[in-house]
Amino acid sequence: MKSLIAVMLWLALAGVPALAAPDSSFILSAGPADFDRYFPSYLANGYFSTITAPRGTEGNLAYMVAFMDYAKDDIARPAAIPGWSEIDYSAGDSAAGHFWMNQVRLSAAEFQDYRQTLNLHEATLTTSYRYFDHGRATQIKVSTFVSQASTHLAASQILLTPDFDGTVQLSFALNLWAPYQPRLPLATLTGEQMQEAVAAHNMKLVSIPPATPDRAAVWYHGDTHVLNADGDIKELTLSLDGRAEQGLGMAEAAAIALPEGVEARDIALYKSQYRLALNLNLKVAKGKTYTFTKFVAASRDGWGGDAQADLALATDARRGGFDKLLDEHRAAWRDLWKSDIEIEGDARAQTAVHSDLYYLLATSTADTRWPMGACGLSPGYTGHAFWDSDSWIFPALLLLHPERAKSLVTFRAHTLPAAQARAQLRGLKGAMYPWEADPENGSEQTPHFAYVLGEREIHVNADIAIAQWQYWLATHDRGWLKQYGWPVIRNVADFWASRASWNLEQRRYELVHVTSVAENFNDVPNDTFTNVSARKALQIAVTAARLVGDRPDPHWAEVAAKLYIPFSEADQRHLDFDPSVPRPEGMNQGLNLGLLSYPSLDVPMTAQIRRNDYAYTTIAVKEGHHEPHGMGAAPASIAAAAVGDTESAVAWLQSNFTSNLIKPPFNVRTETPDNNTGYFVTASGGYLQNLIYGFGGLRIEETGLTDAYPPVLPPEWKSMRLKGINFRGLKYDIVIDRDARGRVRSQRKTLRPM
Repeated sequence: MKSLIAVMLWLALAGVPALAAPDSSFILSAGPADFDRYFPSYLANGYFSTITAPRGTEGNLAYMVAFMDYAKDDIARPAAIPGWSEIDYSAGDSAAGHFWMNQVRLSAAEFQDYRQTLNLHEATLTTSYRYFDHGRATQIKVSTFVSQASTHLAASQILLTPDFDGTVQLSFALNLWAPYQPRLPLATLTGEQMQEAVAAHNMKLVSIPPATPDRAAVWYHGDTHVLNADGDIKELTLSLDGRAEQGLGMAEAAAIALPEGVEARDIALYKSQYRLALNLNLKVAKGKTYTFTKFVAASRDGWGGDAQADLALATDARRGGFDKLLDEHRAAWRDLWKSDIEIEGDARAQTAVHSDLYYLLATSTADTRWPMGACGLSPGYTGHAFWDSDSWIFPALLLLHPERAKSLVTFRAHTLPAAQARAQLRGLKGAMYPWEADPENGSEQTPHFAYVLGEREIHVNADIAIAQWQYWLATHDRGWLKQYGWPVIRNVADFWASRASWNLEQRRYELVHVTSVAENFNDVPNDTFTNVSARKALQIAVTAARLVGDRPDPHWAEVAAKLYIPFSEADQRHLDFDPSVPRPEGMNQGLNLGLLSYPSLDVPMTAQIRRNDYAYTTIAVKEGHHEPHGMGAAPASIAAAAVGDTESAVAWLQSNFTSNLIKPPFNVRTETPDNNTGYFVTASGGYLQNLIYGFGGLRIEETGLTDAYPPVLPPEWKSMRLKGINFRGLKYDIVIDRDARGRVRSQRKTLRPM
């Protein structure tokens, strides 16, 4: 009974209602052992974010969707918006001096009984500890979230219970980041010049544990210049207007709620080049709990208003109260989790599902025109949209959250004019989409030292058209297809038809001077993945034209029918690319053939050829030349499932957990075990596709959502439930389990019309 009373008291002190204990697979926690290995997570609602930090009170970097910096001679990069999370605390003067908690070293001595919890189900971060400041102890609890229900809003609440009588200080700040230095002209530097510049600034392209990526020297954040910033000590508010470097405008505001019935003293507005804050003193009594809440509103051009509008939003939220905003936020996330993947029998795999889905949902927006960067709302890969958005993340969301998948394909329709201009500049027809696209305007943003990828890694165009078609197949939204999808598909088909060259001697079409998906082969003829993808895009265009009442160009079908696909008759398998391409020792790239079974492409072939292709994909691993990380494991596992090799499919899935790709304490995925390129939502999408389409055996076809391949269930798993699948106006649960004889089976249950 005492423990129950303690729990109820803790909930009362937290200022939140008592709820049923959450499923443990949604709970990720940090303790004192994580102080030295803390890899930050982030809180976000797809529109704006904040990075997490151990105390829960720090001023942290924050970002906003497609809010880009366009510095001279640089590539576009995400502009860090003013940090909004900081609430600093001081226990007052002591014989040793005056200390602010956020500057005190992080140790188990100063921060006792430490616990930080990321609740994936409700997207909240809760941090609690007993803070010691030279003999004065304060029990602290901080709760923070970025609202999924009211997307312009966020809130952070701190509860202080001092173990002394006296006067404490609090500071509620917006952090006005200094312009980042050094800025490198990546739009003009060659690879050698870039490395020289990095070295000249005494930096290195190496990862620094626990969380600094190896390319931090070039993947830094962009700048937001604060134009107007002010506060009101009577209303307890802060507000500012800003603008990204040569980019869009933005705004932020904060409204502070004091403990009920408590009057603060010496409230002061602090303004400097780097900080806008409300500072106050408060007389406290031993054992009494004091609750402070910081309500924040944010906006940018094209999404919301100015500082005055944000100020009104923040003050309205303060009037409504923290609990109301939190309850609405929780309800919105509960709705999102109605579509889920539930695994019985493997807690580690289940937690990975929930963390991967959390990061995808926290990073995506519904029914907008914004894509997703490979590293979410972070500076990784400078926030650009790659094929990752169309081929890795989009398919993972399509059946679970089609309204979010829709934003990713609508981005390509929105930026079609920019792609058309690129094609025209190169003497090509249709649209040539960038390898690295600006998420706001779709312009090419590949750094100069990697420009060859922008010119030759052209499979991205087919990836885009295939995603458009997959959205149509999954929704049968004819209005969307005609207005958005079809113009993209048509222009991509025109691109391929004009990019292919006719080989008179061989009497076939070819694609030459291409960068393979294995990028160390950056100038090859007839990369197999590129050619089969282009062929599918052309075939899609023929079918889509008829659906919208247009006439297909006969040349599309001609090129598709005669486009060369490298194949070994002797081995009865596909080749990586044209057999004329030399393959240096140790550079076997057979893993690329695994992509031929990737769900949205899934090249038609005989079962024997599929088995031979898969066998070839494993050679590089067996010979020790290559081990897939991040992006590699999912295609290999899906290919293994397609050929019925359950053991290998499961082994590839398990490599997610044995290769240090998932960083503690919050399951942040990195691109590789060592490069620390974090929030790699590309790999999150791959893992979820592995389960939906690989183990689930599903494919999205013109005939419907088909059971294209037998389902796979690891031996220790009792079942896997694809919960709340959305397809053509219906909702399904698909359960994969074993029958009475132990045979793996897949069963569907139609839930209700959408």
